Amino acid sequence: MRAVLWRAISGQRRDVVTGAVLGAAHQAGEVMVPVLIGVVIDQAVAGGDLPALARWLVVLAVVYVALSFSYRFGARAGERAAERAGHALRMELVERVLDARGGAEEGRLPGALTNTATEDAKRVGAVNMSVMLAVSALMGIVVAAVVLLRISVPLGLVVLAGTPLLLFLGHLLSKPLEKASEDQQDRAAHASGVAADLIKGLRVLKGIGAETAAVARYRVTSGDSLAATLRAARAEALQTGLVVALTGVFIAVVALVGGRLAASGAITLGELVSAVGLALFLIGPLEVFAWVNAQFAMGRASAARIAEVLAAPHAIAAGASEVAVPIRGSLRLRAVSHDTLKGVDLEVAPGEVLGVAAVDPADAVSLLSCLGRTADPASGTVELDGVALADLDPAALRDVLLVAEHDADLFEGTLRENVGGAHPEAMAAAGADEVADELPDGIDGHVSERGQSLSGGQRQRVALARALAADRAVLVVHDPTTAVDAVTEARIASRLRDVRRDRTTILVTTSPALLAVADRVVLLDGGRITDAAPHADLVSRNSVYRTAVLA
Repeated sequence: MRAVLWRAISGQRRDVVTGAVLGAAHQAGEVMVPVLIGVVIDQAVAGGDLPALARWLVVLAVVYVALSFSYRFGARAGERAAERAGHALRMELVERVLDARGGAEEGRLPGALTNTATEDAKRVGAVNMSVMLAVSALMGIVVAAVVLLRISVPLGLVVLAGTPLLLFLGHLLSKPLEKASEDQQDRAAHASGVAADLIKGLRVLKGIGAETAAVARYRVTSGDSLAATLRAARAEALQTGLVVALTGVFIAVVALVGGRLAASGAITLGELVSAVGLALFLIGPLEVFAWVNAQFAMGRASAARIAEVLAAPHAIAAGASEVAVPIRGSLRLRAVSHDTLKGVDLEVAPGEVLGVAAVDPADAVSLLSCLGRTADPASGTVELDGVALADLDPAALRDVLLVAEHDADLFEGTLRENVGGAHPEAMAAAGADEVADELPDGIDGHVSERGQSLSGGQRQRVALARALAADRAVLVVHDPTTAVDAVTEARIASRLRDVRRDRTTILVTTSPALLAVADRVVLLDGGRITDAAPHADLVSRNSVYRTAVLA
């Protein structure tokens, strides 16, 4: 937590220092306003000296111009530091979440990670503005105390003794707010995650008639988030209210001491006006400290959440071996056990189109996890061209081996951007050229977030086109045509071999049209490979295969 806060501040120290200096100058100028008014009363108003009055009014005007410029440029520097720090944290979080070694998403809904990268990063970034304002407010209090000491030692001592006490009490009062703020952010992040999860599966929910249950689930989650927000708001209101009350008592004591000194003749009328003006001025810096305490409390809570994500252990090791060049594309699984897989042995020759028919969908998911190296097998090894995947850098591995998931999402933008360019051969092979023909602007037609503006079959064809356009040496595709009609599926199957000519392709599917174009099909049953042959041979001789593929 402290490391996150320190990086947010030190990374923008130039703007923070600039803002603090300008803010301090602004506060010093604010202090001079009641002082100058007192001088005007003593030297011009009391004696009726009009030229002196004019001179002092010019001085006041100059001070106000300086106040305007120092506030404007100081606030600009502070806001810039806050926004840049928030941006830097967002980029760091995104980099960690997208790290090829994974792990950051474990136990966290996508919406929760989004909330951390937005709201929490913004709160931690705002600490820069808080630091700047705290330095400025402290300067205002110090200068005011010095001026009050020059007017009257008792007045100065009251300020010097009372201010640290007030700041300490404000810090103690911020503790409950910090705890409430952390709980609020946790629950808000969870609510965001549940909402994103429900929206993603909206069509499925409607299809199975589960809208009522989904709404009830979100109502409970949202209610918990609302209750946490209200608790945080009550804690903030209580903290602010108590600090304001304590500040009022402090100002009243300053004014009372000043009034008694004026009545006894120890200070002049102008000095009394200056003292009362300074006492009123002190409300501002002290309120700033109350606000800063609250911001620091919320910033610490958000920094802790960010630190948890950044410190999340990686799901897989980095690996030190280089990917062999040129890539032949041979794959070998040696006694691989992982989740539902049990001692799987499999060899895939370079350039082979291999079909994998899994009786249990969980076996397919486990196999994809090992091939894509989102997790390393519990035992056994997966090798690419004789090198274990566990020894390879995950980012480098993804440059040569791509696993195209069944539920791959599309991005908001154009069809061209989602495929990664024009790629006419890949578009035609996946049937995505027909999707382009159906859009008003063709390949430059707009696709909404997650591809919700397209049908399920259209989304699958675009996702397959994207996978083919990536042109990896090894491509693993999982159920790419489950929402596509039979005629289009047959057309995709007939073109797939041509577009993947001389490159290794693994089709993890139970589609007979796709399996029929494979050189060989392996049957994955009970976590083990129980048979292997061309599609037609398996259909004729293996009843388990017939049931899995043709039923």
